[in-house]
Amino acid sequence: MILTVLVLVPTAVLFGRVWTDTSDKRNSTELEKKGVEYLSALTPLVSALAESQSTGIQGVSEPPESLAAAVTRVSAADAKLGDDLSTKPRWADLKDKISKLPKVTGAVNILNAHVEASDLTLALYAAVRRNAELNRDPDGDISNLQQAVAIDMPTTVTRVNRMGDYANLLQGLPAASRPQVQAQFAHEVLTVQDTVKQLTENLQAAVDNTESDTLSGSLVSALDSFRRGVEAMNRGANPAGTPNAATMSTAQTTLQTALSNLAGITLKEMERLLDDRLGSLDYRRTEAVIMGALALLLVLGALIWPAFTRRREAEATPERPAGVGESTRDVALNRPGAGPGPSPGSPYGAPYNQAPGYGDLDPTRRGERSGAVR
Repeated sequence: MILTVLVLVPTAVLFGRVWTDTSDKRNSTELEKKGVEYLSALTPLVSALAESQSTGIQGVSEPPESLAAAVTRVSAADAKLGDDLSTKPRWADLKDKISKLPKVTGAVNILNAHVEASDLTLALYAAVRRNAELNRDPDGDISNLQQAVAIDMPTTVTRVNRMGDYANLLQGLPAASRPQVQAQFAHEVLTVQDTVKQLTENLQAAVDNTESDTLSGSLVSALDSFRRGVEAMNRGANPAGTPNAATMSTAQTTLQTALSNLAGITLKEMERLLDDRLGSLDYRRTEAVIMGALALLLVLGALIWPAFTRRREAEATPERPAGVGESTRDVALNRPGAGPGPSPGSPYGAPYNQAPGYGDLDPTRRGERSGAVR
């Protein structure tokens, strides 16, 4: 019995480890899903800031409607997820900067103000990625996708837009003011090339490492559109000569659309992969509960069954009647009230089991006895 009970000890230890490990992974996956949800809200904000920057340096004082809608969406996401992801202070600061953009005047000042807001947006992306622990995901496909969607894509959108806006500024600046802007433009061109290369490599690595049936097909068309936009942007930039602002403006719009589409596909794939992981973890948790309950039932059965068997054996064996195996004579003697008494048919009334005395011989033989004495 002791050995049977001791079986529960390693079983309980194994069950506890499985349960704890599964719970930790579920909590981590749930946190990552919150990060993906927040990143989905941030994606339109990057494009809206890019649009606001381009229209602002062209003399449009009113911010685009897309910017207000994007701010509302991020505010809702931050209200829901900000405590878990520790983003509330960052978003409050960024929201304040965005609200002040319409008050800035002068093309260069407008560009600088938008650059500051865009940098804060990229920092918010990084904070969400870090606090949601997306950058620590153990699966190769999700790890590459989160790098692409949280770092490479927003950086590419931001840098491509700056590259185009610097090219536009160069068209109207006097010769004395051009060197600094020209240097910024050249820097953005190189940065865009690096981020595009990094983005392409991460997406390719995600496709190579994934077990998803839909990831590869979903990314192909979006990635092709993105690459065509990059090529058109580079032609318009013409780093070795004078940028073509019209070509870059068209390519910029195409590239932003392609990147927004690519970001949407990537985020949906990440959410699907995380849902699949949660399903597997829930299955493991259910399996652990069933196995633990089965082990407990087996141990209880091993403890209860011997006692049940002994009880059935006791009920199946009847109690032996008194006197079984004794002779009729013994029964007669042992019967209560039975004792020496006259035996039926005895002429002397002596008990049937009592030997005759010395003088109580057969009367027919008394004469012989007397003669012998004489």
